[in-house]
Amino acid sequence: MSWLFAIVLVLLLAAGCFFIVLGSLGLVKLSDFFKRLHAPTKASTLGVGCVLLASLGYHALNGTDPQPRELLITAFLFITAPISAHLMAKAALSLHMADRPPQPGTSESAGDAVGGEKVGEDTRARRERG
Repeated sequence: MSWLFAIVLVLLLAAGCFFIVLGSLGLVKLSDFFKRLHAPTKASTLGVGCVLLASLGYHALNGTDPQPRELLITAFLFITAPISAHLMAKAALSLHMADRPPQPGTSESAGDAVGGEKVGEDTRARRERG
């Protein structure tokens, strides 16, 4: 195997790992459901695709046949990831997830925003009393 092809394979692996880590960080760090859905479906699909292309290239350059499982993984990933993301987004839209209040512990819920205004402690106490 020549050095040029080895460098291309290393670059594909590095790009794949970068996109996989980027998709994982997006899943953890982004605030909204739709943003968290977008990060792993787009970035991780591209990352796994790069890793599988590098694997196919490695087998092709060594003279061995690519394994059917690599081709099946690639086909399965590129078919199922967009479909599952689409179905999750449709389910979230039908459940009106964008209109739900923020989860406890997030920065948006720190002051109990009502109508775009922050509510103070006295208003919260009056709400709880009656």
